[in-house]
Amino acid sequence: MSYYKNENLMDLVEDIIDLDPQMRFAAIIDKKGKIIEAIMKSGKTSLKSQKDEEHFCQQVAKRREMRQEFDKSLGSVRYVHVEREKVTQIVIYPDSYTVYVTMEPEMSITKKLRLVNKIKKMTADL
Repeated sequence: MSYYKNENLMDLVEDIIDLDPQMRFAAIIDKKGKIIEAIMKSGKTSLKSQKDEEHFCQQVAKRREMRQEFDKSLGSVRYVHVEREKVTQIVIYPDSYTVYVTMEPEMSITKKLRLVNKIKKMTADL
């Protein structure tokens, strides 16, 4: 069960980033792709410029909309997991927002899945 409500979104991104030392970035995005709250892990540097990050988040919102076209036939998306050379990207779809996180790609798949499940529980009421 989630213990976060809309007014605690900064607390939420801070708690997400603190889940593991290999977390890099956490953001809460509205359905139009606007970043509501975001935080980069202390000591990590962004792999994208702020402009690129904002553009990417807009694309995340568009992809969510596109995926919803198949919800009736395939069921709703539980989460999206993308492995890149330099970063792992995870996108989770609570009702009102989108949660976007990045982590170091060297983390084991088992650990990544545990983090996805923790984040889903933390954001269940958003």
